[in-house]
Amino acid sequence: MNFAALDEARSFLAANPDIDMIELFILDANGVPRGKLLHREELLAVYESGRPLPSTILGLTLNGDDVENSGLVWDVGDIDCRAYPLAGSLVRLPWRQIPTAAVQVSMHPQEGLPASIADPRHLLIKVIDGLKAEGYHPVMACELEFYLLDAKRDGNGRPQPALDADGGRPRSTQVYGLRELEQIEPFLADLYAACKLQGIPARTAISEYAPGQVEITLEHGDALEAMDQAVRYKRLVKAVAHKHGMQATFMAKPFDHLAGTGMHMHVSIADAAGRNLFASQDPAGTPLLRQAVGGMLASLLESLLLFCPNANSYRRFQSNSYAPLAPTWGVDNRTVSLRVPGGPANSRHIEHRICGADANPYLAAAAILAGIHRGLRENLDPGEPVQGNGYAQATQLLPTDWLTSLVALEQSAWARDALGSEFLGVYLAVKRAEYRQFMAEVGEQDWRWYLTQA
Repeated sequence: MNFAALDEARSFLAANPDIDMIELFILDANGVPRGKLLHREELLAVYESGRPLPSTILGLTLNGDDVENSGLVWDVGDIDCRAYPLAGSLVRLPWRQIPTAAVQVSMHPQEGLPASIADPRHLLIKVIDGLKAEGYHPVMACELEFYLLDAKRDGNGRPQPALDADGGRPRSTQVYGLRELEQIEPFLADLYAACKLQGIPARTAISEYAPGQVEITLEHGDALEAMDQAVRYKRLVKAVAHKHGMQATFMAKPFDHLAGTGMHMHVSIADAAGRNLFASQDPAGTPLLRQAVGGMLASLLESLLLFCPNANSYRRFQSNSYAPLAPTWGVDNRTVSLRVPGGPANSRHIEHRICGADANPYLAAAAILAGIHRGLRENLDPGEPVQGNGYAQATQLLPTDWLTSLVALEQSAWARDALGSEFLGVYLAVKRAEYRQFMAEVGEQDWRWYLTQA
């Protein structure tokens, strides 16, 4: 566990004498950052002896409700659990009016019990350690799509695309359009500056398929570090958008008639010396790459709830939408779920295209890597890669509803072994509670469909 040394905090405070407040946050299983706002003089104590956080902080629903059967509420008296700062996570928040820094914490494996069993970052570390123990060092990167929305809703209370730099509201967009990026240049300038300040390697920006939809890629690297960066990047996007009078959302399908938002995960396996074990002149990669694909395909249904964690996540799965619909793989083919991109031999890797942008990067990465580990251990064959239109050739489809994915994870012996029954016990309790709440809520769609017809 790479907790930070006290000297890191001392050096930061000396170099930033104007900082008054410290935002301490931990990421829960839903990907929601939760924590406290501290004063400057409290920071050193956090590095010396951790900060107590209630056990319930890692057992809440997306809307912040306690889940009583998570085992983190009454059973343990909502006990305080100690969390410690992560190395390299103490950074300035340049958009805040009060000079403020942020520090990410994670539960201590022992002092943080019982909440530490539900810490999603711990789960990813566990899976990575299992791979490294057999000589496999995972390398990953994220491509995250998001929408920029107006902070104000339309006359019907619905979200709408943000105004562009000319003061108009875009009604259409050109995919890969440069004018679309030029129109949000003030936002992009501040976002890239904030990423640079925080050491987040934000690279290519792309205008996507809908008004206000943007994708920015993050550079590949050590899997844990890459997911730390993805977590902090999502917070940056939302905060910088707010500064510019907009709302950024990573919701998987915010509009029924427009493109969904995904989180494409790029993954390869290196040896201890950093050599890519998927590298090959063959566009389909090495036998090891094929085994990794085989493991991910074999585990896909059981992992789907971690890739698509919410009811809205499944609205993204529509034919001919570039969202995957089947357990398929192919070479340089965007109609499949697992794509092996083209490029030089030493860059050979797998692009996992299933996750919604609403997924928790730690959990999505853990499930992907656990699937890869399964494929390597069991020498799984993925079959021949799909050529041509993968949508037309699919013989088996992914489920397009939340409950099926939830049940598949609940019943998976592989997931209990690979991810741990303790973590899954908390996670599934939270998701069951959310499912019940969601299905019990009566809203606009119910009235539109059934009010006069039933």
